Amino acid sequence: MVFAKQLRESIKRGRIKISIRVWMNPRVKAGGRYPLDDGHIVVDSIEPIKKKDITHDLARESGFDSVAELMKIAKHGKGEKIYLVRFHYLRPGAWDAPSQPPSNPARRRPVTIG
Repeated sequence: MVFAKQLRESIKRGRIKISIRVWMNPRVKAGGRYPLDDGHIVVDSIEPIKKKDITHDLARESGFDSVAELMKIAKHGKGEKIYLVRFHYLRPGAWDAPSQPPSNPARRRPVTIG
């Protein structure tokens, strides 16, 4: 997924977590990881929506001042299907870091009750 330069810093800070895209078919998938500068975008969900679903609040949440401004950027090419993409940003190196320390059954202590 490519984002306009003016949106990237807000995405990295976690202020923007959604994007409206107008495509022929989905170009990303839920769970997919896509580069953004030194980090990555991870798609949490993608769902088709109708143009009437794009409100002023949704435009603001995706980093634009108006629906018209959003649609000007979102619509490029012949696409006519509108998608709402929810995502989160992973800072550089976050993908490689383990989310939990590895479990070592041999180091577990017995639980005493009583």
